[in-house]
Amino acid sequence: MEEIAIQVESLDKVYKLYDKPMDRLRESLGLSRKRKLYKEHYALRDVNLSVKKGETVGIIGTNGSGKSTILKIITGVLNPTMGNVKINGRISALLELGAGFNMEFTGVENVYLNGTMIGFSKAEIDAKLQDILDFADIGDFVYQKVKTYSSGMFVRLAFAVAINIEPEILIVDEALSVGDVFFQNKCYHKFEEFKAQGRTILFVSHDLSSISKYCDRVILLERGRKLGEGKPKEMIDMYKKVLVHQLDDNAMNQKSVQKSGGNAWKDKMVQNPDQDVYGNGLAEFVDFCIVDNSGNITNTIIKGEPFTVKVKVRFSDSVSEPIIAVSYKNRLGVEITGTNTMFEKISTGTPKNGDVMVVSFTQKMSLQGGEYLISLGCTGYRGGEFTVYHRMYDVFNIQVISSKDTTGYYDMDSDTEVELFESDGE
Repeated sequence: MEEIAIQVESLDKVYKLYDKPMDRLRESLGLSRKRKLYKEHYALRDVNLSVKKGETVGIIGTNGSGKSTILKIITGVLNPTMGNVKINGRISALLELGAGFNMEFTGVENVYLNGTMIGFSKAEIDAKLQDILDFADIGDFVYQKVKTYSSGMFVRLAFAVAINIEPEILIVDEALSVGDVFFQNKCYHKFEEFKAQGRTILFVSHDLSSISKYCDRVILLERGRKLGEGKPKEMIDMYKKVLVHQLDDNAMNQKSVQKSGGNAWKDKMVQNPDQDVYGNGLAEFVDFCIVDNSGNITNTIIKGEPFTVKVKVRFSDSVSEPIIAVSYKNRLGVEITGTNTMFEKISTGTPKNGDVMVVSFTQKMSLQGGEYLISLGCTGYRGGEFTVYHRMYDVFNIQVISSKDTTGYYDMDSDTEVELFESDGE
């Protein structure tokens, strides 16, 4: 029988929500006269899970689903309202940037503070100190107070401490989002070393590419309940349905209010609430979506698979050869790639008032794993002048899930061969 590292049984976490501070005071003084002055909010409700020794398990879910709460209960930062948690092994946790650090201490002093809190002796920390400092690689800043650190330095040192004290169980909550790509790569190499050594890793991440690549098993939470657990691809597919409210009601254990609010394609997409939209109104994007290789409308695409950007444009006047465009930006707002009907040498004709045009751009996803912003445009030439009929900047995002990334923004999809010629021994 496989040994269990983490066992969570019937876990509840309930918070009391008061309408006003005075109600909290009256409750604490016993003046409520048996009337509840608060509403109960279940951050977690009847959650059961187990993690075997040597497993790498990911927890995914929307904001407010209880991911960070369950990690805090497992690590002892929070107490459960009901239920039991059993831990078999020494835990090192990196939950929040700076958790457990004293801002008035130097980096080295915080290394000893954190090591002592986990249960190491000074001699044991002395033996690991150089490895920690080399991994963090922040130079002489280790001798300065951590309140002077940048967020990048902070997370480097915190992660270096957590991962180099060689815990039996490593728990991480979105801690890598601050480090640069090189530091993240170093951390994931350490993850792989941990897996090879038979250590246990439990981590929360919104980076579905990392979840897909590193996890043996994934647990999906939604509004404090466990919706499912299984192989990464199965849970990511289920999560995609949760994001657009298309998961079956029985699986959600919720009322039909969770279903999509309409039949438009865009109603099934996660959209940007702060879209930048303008144009002269002679044409309008009335619908749009991303369609994956299985025909599902989604914001999430697997790298290497074909997908389609589909748009519907309604015209309120006669327009000659409108140019329909789609472009992709990274999180920093840098335009990465894009195309339009003119580049593709596709004639769009002369739609008239009331006409509706559907344009589909189908291609293989070659962008690296990560999140991108999609913009749409309908432009053209009217009276010899370039004219914007309708533009929608950063209208929705797309999450690319990848198990292999290369250098740069996109993958050149190289066929790579290696030949080894053995020496003749001379």
